[in-house]
Amino acid sequence: MNKTKLKNELKELAREFDRPACAKRNRLQSLAKDACSSQRRLRETVDGLQESLDYLRVCIKYQAFDLEATRRENEYLKRLLEEKDI
Repeated sequence: MNKTKLKNELKELAREFDRPACAKRNRLQSLAKDACSSQRRLRETVDGLQESLDYLRVCIKYQAFDLEATRRENEYLKRLLEEKDI
């Protein structure tokens, strides 16, 4: 469900409210349920994406830390080798 479709459903719901209530009650209830369901699914999708982004950020930070540690280890080992050759 994208934002455009949700907006269109909400506009249709608003139009239905302008019509006589007795004749369109079932239709209004159906549209309201659909709109709520769409909004809930959209929220769940956004929450899932946010969790994925948070996990990705942690992974990137870990990789940066690991890269820096590897560089320090390489420098240390190079110094050991240079000292051994002297």
